[in-house]
Amino acid sequence: MPPARRMTFQQITDDLAARMASGEYPPHTKLPSSRELAELYSVAVGTIAKVHILLRERGLTYGVPGAGVFVEGPDE
Repeated sequence: MPPARRMTFQQITDDLAARMASGEYPPHTKLPSSRELAELYSVAVGTIAKVHILLRERGLTYGVPGAGVFVEGPDE
């Protein structure tokens, strides 16, 4: 669970990356929706949009139009 204080989009990105690395969000699983993440971290949906960009730039996630954002994993 994230801390009660408001986090920056960089901190949220780092937190989600750590959750992926720990296996909380394993490869090829769908992340919670932007709205759900915004509620979880008490931020605006626009902030989560920035988080998704950073995660994608780091090669940690990929988007599937109409389906959501998924954790990147090894090619199978």
